[in-house]
Amino acid sequence: MTRAKKLKVYRAVAGFNDAYVAAPSQKAALEAWGSERDLFARGIAELVTDPALTAEPLASPGVVVKHSRGTTAEQIKAMPAPEPRTTHRGDSDYTEVFEQPRKPKPAPKPKPSSAALEATETALEAVSADYDGGMKALADQEAKLARERRDLEKQQHDKVGAAEAAVVEARQAYDGALRQWRKAKTDT
Repeated sequence: MTRAKKLKVYRAVAGFNDAYVAAPSQKAALEAWGSERDLFARGIAELVTDPALTAEPLASPGVVVKHSRGTTAEQIKAMPAPEPRTTHRGDSDYTEVFEQPRKPKPAPKPKPSSAALEATETALEAVSADYDGGMKALADQEAKLARERRDLEKQQHDKVGAAEAAVVEARQAYDGALRQWRKAKTDT
């Protein structure tokens, strides 16, 4: 019975259960739970004095007794707050500890719009179509000018041929008339 007076009952949060253990000290309770961290300093473990909760652990000292924490909502409510993350900075004797708040995961960025790309591609197609249309119009004009040049050259050839023939005929007529005149002049 004297041993029972030395024992105290401690409770720690173990997932969705409370883990009770009857132990002589907090250190012995931490060993029974298998914890390397001081759960008492973190507020995860505590001393229990309620006789209804201490009866079973006191009947089996050093043995961890687990009890469900109740409904899911009650279990979630009873969970401890998460520990802040810390970062050590510097490698001198002085170490600063900065708490890093947990940031919510940013929402994924929306898929980029292809509207600008489509607009520039459409503009490129329009420029190409304008160029192709302009080149076809120039080719048509060049073909028309080539036909006109051929027609003009043929007309020129025909007119020059007719004019040359008229010159030859006129020269022959003149030469004939000049011969007759000379002959008539020598006959008188």
